[in-house]
Amino acid sequence: MSGTKARLATRVAEVLRTEITDGRIRPGDRLPSETRLAELHGVSRTVVREAIATLSFEGLVQARKGAGIFALKAQSGPFVNLDLGRVSSVIELLELRRAVEVESAGLAALRRSPQQDERILAAHQTVLDCLAEGKPTRDADFDLHIAIAEATNNPRFTEFLTLIRIGIIPRGELQTGQDNVRPQDYNRDLAQEHGDICRAILNSDEAAARQAMQDHLKGSLARYRALLRGNQHTAS
Repeated sequence: MSGTKARLATRVAEVLRTEITDGRIRPGDRLPSETRLAELHGVSRTVVREAIATLSFEGLVQARKGAGIFALKAQSGPFVNLDLGRVSSVIELLELRRAVEVESAGLAALRRSPQQDERILAAHQTVLDCLAEGKPTRDADFDLHIAIAEATNNPRFTEFLTLIRIGIIPRGELQTGQDNVRPQDYNRDLAQEHGDICRAILNSDEAAARQAMQDHLKGSLARYRALLRGNQHTAS
């Protein structure tokens, strides 16, 4: 699956995931057909199938031969037992990401194509634009990490990040009570850290790319551990 289709599949999966976890699609409900979902979301059936495959892997839907796709209660499968309203769960994911994304940055520095260079730069610029305009950075931040994963030219990196999409960029209400909004003390270092990663990758400096990603995720981990120590997290 191309990078564009992967991003579309991620978007469709996130919309359906939210509808299931919010109860708008209840356990036992049959989802619309692939054709109807493709029409509703303006994508191809291939994209819909990939989105459904992701939700199936997460234990949120089940295909029943001859009957369709049905929603399940979110109680089994990888990562579905995370409480993403708590900083401790965010820390668990950040620790796991350090094991994967440091390697991702190093491989991207070695394997990326000119087109992938452009994609990384564009994604980084989108984050900078969001910061400058005071807009939410969550989706743009995730897209940059996906662009780096794509540049490894190993699709498993992108698949992994897509699998944990719901928690990879922690929700803003952990800090501010407002979804998708981060405090200044979080965003303060974001541009510098992202910039260091991008420069190293575009300079084909594998060691520097690994170190920059390590520093970025270590910084994120330190910030969220500080929140945990301050007991500022809430259950949701």
